[in-house]
Amino acid sequence: MLDLEWPYKRHADIFAGSQKYALEQDWESIIDEYADDTLPALPTQDAPYDGIIARATKKLAVRAEHLIVPVVNVWFSSPVAKQLPGVFPDFEKMGRLRAEHLLSRGFRRFATLTSDDSRGQDLEKQAFQEAVTAAGHECISVKVPLSTSETINEWRKTEKTISDWMDTWERPIGVYVGTESGGRVVSQCCRNRGWRVPEDVAIIAGHNEEALCEHLRPTLSSVEVGFDLIGYEAARLLDRLMDGDEPPTEPILIEAQGLMVRESTDFFAVEDPLIASALEFISANSHRQIGPDDVSEAVSTETRTLQRRFRKYLNRPIAAEIRRVRIERAKREIVQSDRLLSDIAIDVGFGEAMRMYEVFRRELGVTPSDYRKQRRVRGEE
Repeated sequence: MLDLEWPYKRHADIFAGSQKYALEQDWESIIDEYADDTLPALPTQDAPYDGIIARATKKLAVRAEHLIVPVVNVWFSSPVAKQLPGVFPDFEKMGRLRAEHLLSRGFRRFATLTSDDSRGQDLEKQAFQEAVTAAGHECISVKVPLSTSETINEWRKTEKTISDWMDTWERPIGVYVGTESGGRVVSQCCRNRGWRVPEDVAIIAGHNEEALCEHLRPTLSSVEVGFDLIGYEAARLLDRLMDGDEPPTEPILIEAQGLMVRESTDFFAVEDPLIASALEFISANSHRQIGPDDVSEAVSTETRTLQRRFRKYLNRPIAAEIRRVRIERAKREIVQSDRLLSDIAIDVGFGEAMRMYEVFRRELGVTPSDYRKQRRVRGEE
C-alpha cells in the first residue's frame, strides 16, 4: 500500500526494494492501495494478508491491530507513525549533509524553503539550520503549502511568499529547498531577477528525482536517499514481525547514499575573482586532460602565483581541485548508470579505469565497483 500512482522515488523505489526482498524469500506479494479497506473490520474474520508494507493510514493501523497483522510503515508524516514500526530516511543527517556541502563551498549566508505538513522536511531544515548556526552563520527560512498548484490563487500566493523571501537575501547565498519542484521554482525566480545559479545562489533541493534534477539547466544538486534500501529493510523487518519478533522500540533510519552534486552548487563562493575564474574553467573542462598549467593559462596568470592563491583561499593545490571535480562527476555516473567503469573514467577525465581506481581507493577508501555496490540494494551478507 504505497500510493504507486504517484511516480516518485519515495513510492516506486520503496516498492522496488521491497520486491527484491520478496523475490529472495519467495513471497507472494500483492499491490493493494486500499488495504485499509480490504482488511476486515471485525477481528473474527480472516485477514487476507500475513503482513503489510504501507504508507500507513489510521484506518489501516486500527484494522491491522484488531486482526494481529503486522504493518511496517514507510511514510514519515503518517498520522500513525509513532504507533507502528517504521523504516525511514535519516532526515537529520541529510539536513547536516546539505549544510556541510554548502559550507564547504564557501557560502556564509543561507536560506531554506520547505513545505507545510512535512515532518521529514522539518527535521532536515532544523538540522540544516543548526549546522550553519554552529558555523557562525544565519539562515532565513520560509514555508509554503505542500501542494502549491491546486488553484491559481494558491499558486500566486506561493509565488509572492517566495519573492518576498528572496527580497531579503544578500548574495552569494546557499539555499536548501525541500522539493525538486520547489528548487526549480527558485532557480527560475533567480533567472527572472538576473541572478546567476550557482554563482549568486547555490541550490540543493529534494531527494534526487532525476527527471526534475537533470533535464533543465542548471541541473539541480540533490541528496540520493536510497529509497530502494528503505523498501528492502522494510521487507526484512516485516519478515521478522511475521515470525513473531517484537517490533523495534525506535524506527529504523537509513542513511542517505550521498550527494548528487550538479551545476546548481558546483561552485565555490570565493571573493577572489581570479580563483573564481579558475574554478569556472576547471568545472567546464575537467573532463579534458588538463593540469595546473592549463588552468593558469586560461586565467592569464603564472602557475606559481595561482597555486599560492588556491592554497590561500581553498587550502588545496590546483590539481586537487581538478581531481575533486572529476571524482564528483564519476560518482554521479557510477551511481546513476550501469555504464562500464572504463567508459566513465574516460568521460570524466581520468583517462583510464586504473587511474580512476587508484584515485577512488586513495580519496574515498573504496574501489569504483565497490562504491557502486554500496549504493545499490543489498541482499543478505
